[in-house]
Amino acid sequence: MTGEPASPPRPAEADGRQGGEADGVRDAPSFAQASGATETEVAALQRFLEMLTAGNAVMNLVGPATLPDFWNRHAWDSAQLLQIAPDARTWADLGAGAGFPGLVLAILGKGRAGFHVHLVESMAKRCRFLSEVVRELDLPATVHNTRAENLSLPVDIVTARACAPLHRLLGYARPYLQAGAQGLFLKGQDVAADLKEATRYWDFDADTLPSRSDPRGRIVRVRRLGRARKV
Repeated sequence: MTGEPASPPRPAEADGRQGGEADGVRDAPSFAQASGATETEVAALQRFLEMLTAGNAVMNLVGPATLPDFWNRHAWDSAQLLQIAPDARTWADLGAGAGFPGLVLAILGKGRAGFHVHLVESMAKRCRFLSEVVRELDLPATVHNTRAENLSLPVDIVTARACAPLHRLLGYARPYLQAGAQGLFLKGQDVAADLKEATRYWDFDADTLPSRSDPRGRIVRVRRLGRARKV
């Protein structure tokens, strides 16, 4: 396992991710410039934001304080994965929650041949929200109301954000990784310690990439997962 040292941590916010504007994304126009999103895609993301804001009023989807920073904190944080894996067509988002990164990927991937996102979420009420967005925006996505480790979907990329510590997340992602998927996991605080802890439990190859939405964030890219270790 390889990885670069993490930046000093700062306090976590309500959804477990950090804030910042590494690429100067502040609003819809700057998001479009950074991501290359079309007017149609930006309009779909704007509708998603409206649905997220309404849904957040009745259930815990994201920290309310993060909604004003939607375009950087949520949309760009998710969309950057497409620039890391531009040829990937099938994705599994584990612990999909409010739809980050999965719904953003589905919005931006709509219209690409063979593009599909599997949104895997164990909480029924969050699945209802995800399904509503998928239906309204006619997205290339399927919602699975189950635990991540109960599925073994043939995908190019398995991803997750603010889902679990890496050693637990690798257990959830194991069926996908061992079937040939690559892992791209959005992480915030103390990545070095998270990676070190994971090596106690798993034999795996990984590196870290800088987050373009937050200079302190990292994306853990897992290329191989071997057998679990006895702890």
